[in-house]
Amino acid sequence: MNEAANLPHVLPRIPTDVLEVILVDGESTDDTVAVARAVLPSIRIVKQNGRGKGAALRTGFAAARGDIIVMLDADGSTAPEEIPAFVRALTDGADFAKGSRFLAGGGTADMQLYRKLGNATFVAMVRLLFGGRYTDLCYGYNAFWRSVVPRLALDGTGFEIETMMNVRALKIGLKVTEVASFESHRIHGESNLHTIPDGMRVLRTIIRERFSGPVRAVAPTPTPVSVLPVAASRIAIPVERGVPWSDPAWAEHGSSSPEALIAR
Repeated sequence: MNEAANLPHVLPRIPTDVLEVILVDGESTDDTVAVARAVLPSIRIVKQNGRGKGAALRTGFAAARGDIIVMLDADGSTAPEEIPAFVRALTDGADFAKGSRFLAGGGTADMQLYRKLGNATFVAMVRLLFGGRYTDLCYGYNAFWRSVVPRLALDGTGFEIETMMNVRALKIGLKVTEVASFESHRIHGESNLHTIPDGMRVLRTIIRERFSGPVRAVAPTPTPVSVLPVAASRIAIPVERGVPWSDPAWAEHGSSSPEALIAR
């Protein structure tokens, strides 16, 4: 939503062999859609169904056509250059590749001390209540086989969606691999994250998941209708050549490429 200033810094860096890029538009009032089409004419634009980051991601998951889905923020905080590492974790046998800012090789430039302490507390709670060996929890850079989406039965609407995905991956017994990732500052604009309210949503999600029953798979939802083409002829944006895809494990898997999902 309203990421026109950031997209020229993000879209050109997505590996050129990615099957498709989906941008979920949350009723932007700037030139987000037009800029996206100018930078990457092949991009698929889908209208967000509902409000909040969770609703945006679920809309994108429903539209996905590739074998692998990669979640990527549109604000420049997550690096498209890391996509091969996430895909490699999946082709090496994982069901779910989960980004971590606290593994060796990872890090963050955009997390205050009180947020680090809150995240560490939530990580400890999840390890105590659900098992697993997570080192990070509230981070939205994940990749997974599209076939696991119905099994996660996601219904979150806000920033708690990341916690819900990570916890339910444990509850249904997915093989999860953490991937070291570096979180940068947002390039332009202000984050929609509100620490206290969104932290409470995360806490409620952890408690609810602990006392709810087994996760029941849901039928895949219909693909959302794409936004009509937008004329962008008056927008001139310099575009750098994308990063080539070079993961031999992906080729051995027998599929052409992963799919990247851009959502805010």
